[in-house]
Amino acid sequence: MEIIYEKIFVPHKHSFITRRLKMLTNSHKIHSHENFELNYITSGSGKRMVGNSIMGYAEGDLVLLGPDIPHCWDVLEPGQENTSECVVTHFYEKIISSDFANIPELEEVVTLLKSAGNGIWFKGKKTEEVGIALKKMVTLSGLELYIELLKVFNLLLQIEDREILALPSAIPKYIDRNHYQISKVYEYVFKNIQTGILLKEAAAIVFMEPGSFCRYFKKKTNQTFMDFVKNVRIGIAAKLLAETDKQITEICYECGYKNLANFNLYFKGIMKKTPSEYRKDFK
Repeated sequence: MEIIYEKIFVPHKHSFITRRLKMLTNSHKIHSHENFELNYITSGSGKRMVGNSIMGYAEGDLVLLGPDIPHCWDVLEPGQENTSECVVTHFYEKIISSDFANIPELEEVVTLLKSAGNGIWFKGKKTEEVGIALKKMVTLSGLELYIELLKVFNLLLQIEDREILALPSAIPKYIDRNHYQISKVYEYVFKNIQTGILLKEAAAIVFMEPGSFCRYFKKKTNQTFMDFVKNVRIGIAAKLLAETDKQITEICYECGYKNLANFNLYFKGIMKKTPSEYRKDFK
């Protein structure tokens, strides 16, 4: 998959835009943009990638994203594009620094938006009410549309069952949007994360020697290449520990580690718990 930087155009004199979109098989690429995004799946299922979080999604999936997070919703199987659909709201990229953020009554909403820097997955029955409101927003305009958005925010604030999707260190603080090379490196990592990542192969993608490549990657992303790979692997491991009954040794190998001791060491270094301690939190 290739990471693409998108420019989302919110219409003039509007603070947000809500649209109903079809989700096509293999047409979705990893992308990022400056806008906040609220995404609700109205039908279909597949794989969702947010930062280093890779997990399945289904109808009713509700996620709030902050700016510049690499993300992608892939359709599960060919043929589902006729029934797979989502309602997406994109906000004006400077909404946090606009007059909207200075309204005292919206202080909790602004706090929620600021906390979405690593992606928030909302769960539970209340998400259905959010979905109904978002689908209604597609048919509205003007003041009615704005009022319905406030209702959506009010519902989101009431949902206590939330999960942060991406590890903070897995999201680059800065990506040079004019460089195709970084996109190709990300593509290589996500395609080969479970089978094996080689520094020499990653460097060859951008026609560099390993030493030069490491300096280049650190300059463009504010993290080393191997730290990025490690964060992606641990992110996958955390999801498998929380959502499956697989043995820790099996998860270790699935995430690309060949040594259980190293896996335990890296996992605790990032998650501040051993894999077994982390899994207990979900029992």
